[in-house]
Amino acid sequence: MNIDSLKIDDNPSNKRYYDVLIENQVGGVVSATVLGWQDCQAAGSTKAEALEQLRKLVTARLQNTEIASLEIDLPKPEHPWMKFAGMFKDDPDFEEVLADIAAYRHELDLEQEEYYRQLDAEE
Repeated sequence: MNIDSLKIDDNPSNKRYYDVLIENQVGGVVSATVLGWQDCQAAGSTKAEALEQLRKLVTARLQNTEIASLEIDLPKPEHPWMKFAGMFKDDPDFEEVLADIAAYRHELDLEQEEYYRQLDAEE
């Protein structure tokens, strides 16, 4: 990994926004969980109280931390047909097979041309 792939914002905003799952629990308790951070949960008797407790918890957790984005180049997978490329290069009959294929294609082309000529003649 190249250290240049690590993007650090030299002028970060003082605000971050996190998606929060709010659930009404049995007994009138409201829980709030930062999505993606299952260990970052808080509870309260109201939604506002649960969110305030969660805000304090996240603020404390991020007090001495930093958020950075890491860019990773994914490995390029081999094309699925590449394992077959060149598999007949040493086959002594390969040239003959290619010639047969070319002759068959030519035959099909002639049949197609004849078909189109018949269509034109009928018009």
